[in-house]
Amino acid sequence: MKKTLLNGILKENPTFVLFLGMCPTLAVTTAAINGVGMGLSTAAVLICSNVFISLLRKFIPDKVRIAAYVVVIASFVTVVEMLMKAYVPALSESLGLYIPLIVVNCIILGRAEAFASKNGILKSAVDGLGMGLGFTGALTIIGSIRELLGAGSLFGIELFGESFQPMTIMILPPGAFLTLGLIVMVINIISARKKKGASKIVVD
Repeated sequence: MKKTLLNGILKENPTFVLFLGMCPTLAVTTAAINGVGMGLSTAAVLICSNVFISLLRKFIPDKVRIAAYVVVIASFVTVVEMLMKAYVPALSESLGLYIPLIVVNCIILGRAEAFASKNGILKSAVDGLGMGLGFTGALTIIGSIRELLGAGSLFGIELFGESFQPMTIMILPPGAFLTLGLIVMVINIISARKKKGASKIVVD
């Protein structure tokens, strides 16, 4: 269970490793709170759909399994969207169309096909939690960096004085690609150094 949980957070992080769900990742991360909101919404749908699909995996015919998965995912997305409109309307308005578009997020459909349809309920729930936390963490990191450099604030709280000159490009579309690219570069450098260090230890 621990390996399954950490897999989605680190080894197979949907954003920084698998590069899934790029559309919401690049579009909504203009602020840290948007990243948290989008990530948690996706995580909730991931966990619920994984559990439900795992529960019904033996009853869903192979010929209609993708259509069945989409119906299940769409149902949970509708619930999440309605809850957000009721309790966090400002965040719901900020995320806009990207909440309904969770239905076609390849992270959720991919985990349904690759994991939930082949594993038990508890393991599928843990997989959904791990992937959801990994996605939420990635979006929050990207959103925090973009908001900090592009607006001089974090979660809407001003951190610098009037003398601060924001990098406006960071809250524009090019800033999303730039931030993601730099983060992936750092991750790859760290991973390469760890592999190099491990190989030296084996040789010695």
